[in-house]
Amino acid sequence: MIAIKDLSVRAGAFRLDGIGFEIPTGKHGILMGKTGSGKTTILEALCGLREPIAGRISFMNKDVTHLPPALRGVGYVPQDRALFQTMSVFENIGFALELRGVPQAKIDSRVHELAGWLGIENLLHRSTRGLSGGEGQRIALARALAAKPDVLVFDEPLSALDEDTRAEICDLLARVREHSNATILHVTHSKSEASRLADIAFLLADGKVERM
Repeated sequence: MIAIKDLSVRAGAFRLDGIGFEIPTGKHGILMGKTGSGKTTILEALCGLREPIAGRISFMNKDVTHLPPALRGVGYVPQDRALFQTMSVFENIGFALELRGVPQAKIDSRVHELAGWLGIENLLHRSTRGLSGGEGQRIALARALAAKPDVLVFDEPLSALDEDTRAEICDLLARVREHSNATILHVTHSKSEASRLADIAFLLADGKVERM
């Protein structure tokens, strides 16, 4: 479960106050709203990239409000994917596991498992430069899934893709929850994307989150 209660968070001069919503365990939640409404600010607070001013963030009934990102059990796919260009695809996927001190044999096994499932085994020894949008998104998903997080957070993961690739990755996201059993918070502007994927949907408008 993802539970946010009375959250206040600031990004520069922008501020949100009293934000609250819940996504039940194992469900795919969609958060919609206009550009600049604060959706990414909420995601960053969930992931530990932005310190809340007040309020509580809980994952699976555990208070993670002030925990560092690595201890939250969350996998994050940012809008720009943020792949490390100095690393190979293999190293990108295994990065979170390496940070956690996982033995190399287990890293190898997990990376190959995810690469096989996501259809990117042929890319493992390539640089992340020059990849297609769909390839980059699959790699970002694999990296987010590597440590088997309880929570996945997606920031407009389909926005930069062409129509055919968007449909392909949308189908893949529908399988991600079944494969991972994670609880998902997914930001999008697309009503069709929300209709296809959402178990529960919210709208952020005028500084408030309401269920759609």
